[in-house]
Amino acid sequence: MNKQLREEAGQIISASLQSVLPDEAVQKALERLAPQDGKILLVAAGKAAWQMANAAVKALGKVDGGIVITKYGHVRGGIPGVECCEAGHPVPDENGFRATEKALALVDGLNPQDTVLFLLSGGGSALFEKPLISGKELQDITGQLLASGADIVEMNTVRKRLSAVKGGRFAQACAPAKVFSIVLSDIIGDPLDMIASGPAYPDSSTCGQAKAVAQKYGLLLSAEAKALLERETPKQLNNVETHITGSVRELCAAAAKECSALGYEPILLTDRLCCEAREAGSFLASILRTHEGHGKSFAYIAGGETVVHLTGKGLGGRNQELALAAAPGITGMQGAAVFSVGSDGTDGPCDAAGGYVDGDTAQALASNGLDVFSVLRQNDAYHALKSVDGLVMTGPTGTNVNDIAVALLKCD
Repeated sequence: MNKQLREEAGQIISASLQSVLPDEAVQKALERLAPQDGKILLVAAGKAAWQMANAAVKALGKVDGGIVITKYGHVRGGIPGVECCEAGHPVPDENGFRATEKALALVDGLNPQDTVLFLLSGGGSALFEKPLISGKELQDITGQLLASGADIVEMNTVRKRLSAVKGGRFAQACAPAKVFSIVLSDIIGDPLDMIASGPAYPDSSTCGQAKAVAQKYGLLLSAEAKALLERETPKQLNNVETHITGSVRELCAAAAKECSALGYEPILLTDRLCCEAREAGSFLASILRTHEGHGKSFAYIAGGETVVHLTGKGLGGRNQELALAAAPGITGMQGAAVFSVGSDGTDGPCDAAGGYVDGDTAQALASNGLDVFSVLRQNDAYHALKSVDGLVMTGPTGTNVNDIAVALLKCD
């Protein structure tokens, strides 16, 4: 392993994540919160929920009650006046269902002078949920969608119709109180009705689109679930003010700045990456091969969200698959590395944020009896990368604005 490249990758990752922490953005958005005579209640959902709620309470001084619903391991301490709950992600669980019921109870019976401060971030689709079907079937449908290779917009188009809080229905539950919503975007293009399935935003998707997704991926649905796909979601909400903050563009810009400081010429390939993870990794490796020996150090940056089509029963995530898929293409290149991380600090159902490979990785794997293509067929990037010290571990970061992949080409 190239120690210098690995260290520089760590610096780029750290600087990028630090730039998209939501604290300052939440405080700035709250400057637009018009004071009312009633109560201020806080509901925060998503992987960045604790960080956003902590920043909001510090900015406001206090709230009249609140709840945080975030992923296991993401609560970092108590917040005055706020109950902090942890739940399952990416598949929802009973803890999430119970916490969402508490949120609905908190906003029940409010009046027009009250305000619900709703802090939303990626991961909310699983974490903030009151299913209109059995919890077991919702978990099964979520698993089918995750395994199918469906993108996040397709997934949320279906999920919001199976929920009592998604697709604008939470805002309806808060009425006649005002909902002041601050959203940390984790979806390409920042579609407000799709981020965490848009609990407080009018839904632009249709029943026809939801049924088309179900048909496209051959989803196995009960008669009850099929009937819910026929039920339209709210298309207008009059009690919501929404402010969006943070995006993958900021993540890419911060990565470019740090790459430049390290002596690389940064090149932003895209901030809308949306393809199979293994194809993205192979493509980045091809770029490095093309520009090998040009006498300059380059950093090729791609932000967005890839997908994984499950064909095996291994462990890993899209960022680990992307990195691992790049390894064969850069074999033997002494100044080449590819790494990819999820900005929330978790990649798939494991404790890694992503993966790192360089010109030595494929040979190191072969020495361990591992073939990259066989590993990818089993979707077992986690164990393969772990065997060659290729896992990127950050722990929960407190933010969530998509993924970033960087291909480094160092000229000595």
